[in-house]
Amino acid sequence: MISSWRAADVRQWHGRGMEQFHHPRPACFGHGSSLRPTEERRLLTEGLSGTVLEIGAGDGVKFACYPNTVQEIAVAETDSFLLDTVRLNCERGPVPVYRVAGDVTRLPVPDGAFDAVVCSLILCTAPDLGQSLAEVKRVLKPGGELRFYEHVRSANPLAAVAESLVTPLWSQVCGGCHPARDTLTAIETAGFVVDHVFRFSVLAVSHVIGAARKTA
Repeated sequence: MISSWRAADVRQWHGRGMEQFHHPRPACFGHGSSLRPTEERRLLTEGLSGTVLEIGAGDGVKFACYPNTVQEIAVAETDSFLLDTVRLNCERGPVPVYRVAGDVTRLPVPDGAFDAVVCSLILCTAPDLGQSLAEVKRVLKPGGELRFYEHVRSANPLAAVAESLVTPLWSQVCGGCHPARDTLTAIETAGFVVDHVFRFSVLAVSHVIGAARKTA
């Protein structure tokens, strides 16, 4: 559980985001040697146990943050540019990691296979957010957790309009990202119960980080 999170924990991250770009190209130079676990990565993974699916591994640095109560991590990463970095960081982590050949819209794993699913800046790129969240829910055990770190539509009406206007071009150059998505509402609509969520900004972009449960 992440009951130890406080608003103060989140405020101190300002300007230190996790994977702030959907294609963190610098991660691939020097094989991620300049990257390190950060507090938000640790908080996203703390308290997890059992089997975990991470969708969109990014630079793979989070693998080093998982607690030893996690027995195994499956990772779904489709960005071929990042796979070498992901593989290297898999070897550095304390938990066995294996790759599944799927993405957030279709995961080749049985129903109820995981105790937790971790999503970091991936739900904004899903072609069909509702379908993707249904797939996440399918692979979770009853009572399993969705841990999420996502940027979301701004609460400022003018900024939200601007995000909607730039979406067609932004999506083309940023890996399919939809900056105007209300991802938190979509998570609740998909039938998850949100236990913890904090809102904060990184470079004037609204973000959320939290945990939600599959109830049935």
